[in-house]
Amino acid sequence: MDGADDHEPGGPGRATRRIIAVGGRTRVLIVTTFDLDEYAYEGLRAGASGFLLKDARPEELVAGIHAVATGDAVVAPRLTRRLLDAYAHQVLAPADAPAAEDPRLSSLSDREREVLIAIGQGWTNTEIAERLVLTESTVKKHVGRVLAKIGARDRIQAVITAYDAGLVKAKS
Repeated sequence: MDGADDHEPGGPGRATRRIIAVGGRTRVLIVTTFDLDEYAYEGLRAGASGFLLKDARPEELVAGIHAVATGDAVVAPRLTRRLLDAYAHQVLAPADAPAAEDPRLSSLSDREREVLIAIGQGWTNTEIAERLVLTESTVKKHVGRVLAKIGARDRIQAVITAYDAGLVKAKS
């Protein structure tokens, strides 16, 4: 969504918050010409399920729309690493600070917490299954439970939660 008020900082976030506030099953995929990290981060924090650039190939746009429509999430590949590097320090407490338990995590089982950490590290369901020695169908069940318990609409929201809670740290 590229509206007139979306050309100032926070624009995609404001528009996304308005759309999400209406409720329902609407998911937001921001497609913009602005390759600005703060636009992407604000839009995702506001509830967008994806952020792509208008110069994406047609098949990437279609795949992004399909991913968001089915409850998954998508971020333009060239933004992903920059977002993690640039903004993780803002949501993570200093290493020497005592970690307060995020209330969203209190209902997670140990396995669900492991799955949330894996999601936060960007692992696919297949990678989670291989590394945690689970079947993919079991991983999908865990992912669904994690999303429900932490109140996340999709994997991007789960990644933000994992960073906010300090479960995942940016790689230096």
